[in-house]
Amino acid sequence: MVLMRIFLCLCLASVCLAFAADDRDAKRLPDGTGKDLVARVCLQCHGAGNFRKARQNRQEWADTVADMIDRGAKGTDDEFETVLDYLSQNFGPNSKVNVNTAPLEELKSILGFTVEESKAVIAYRDANGPFTQWQDLQKVDGVDAKKIESKKDSMAF
Repeated sequence: MVLMRIFLCLCLASVCLAFAADDRDAKRLPDGTGKDLVARVCLQCHGAGNFRKARQNRQEWADTVADMIDRGAKGTDDEFETVLDYLSQNFGPNSKVNVNTAPLEELKSILGFTVEESKAVIAYRDANGPFTQWQDLQKVDGVDAKKIESKKDSMAF
C-alpha cells in the first residue's frame, strides 16, 4: 500500500513537471499570430525543440504538418493553416535564432554550438538575464568566440 502511494505521487509529480515544461516552451515561442495555437496543437505531443531546430520552407513545413495530422494531431483545417503560417514565418530558411529563448536543440542545430556550449549559453542567460547583442555571448565561458562571430547574422535578441 505504501509503495502504491509513492508510485502515485511520483506519477503525479511527473505529470506536473511535464505541464510546467510545456508552459515554459510555450512562453518562449516567438510572438505572433498562431503562437498559442502552436503551443496547444504541437506541444501536446513533443517539446518546442523538436520544431525549433528546423529551418524549412513553406512546402517542407506543410509536409511536416501533414505528417503530424497523420500521426493524430487535432485541429481544424483553418487551425492547421495558421500553424503552417506561424512555422513558416518563424522557422523558415532565413529565420534567425532568438538566443534569449532558444532551447538547446535550436542553439545546437542552427548555430552549430556543441551540447556543452548550448548548456553554457542557457545557464548564463538564466543566471544573468537576456543577451542584448551577439557580443554578449562572448562573456559565456566555454563558448568558442570565433563560432559566435561567424553566426552573428543568424542571431536575434
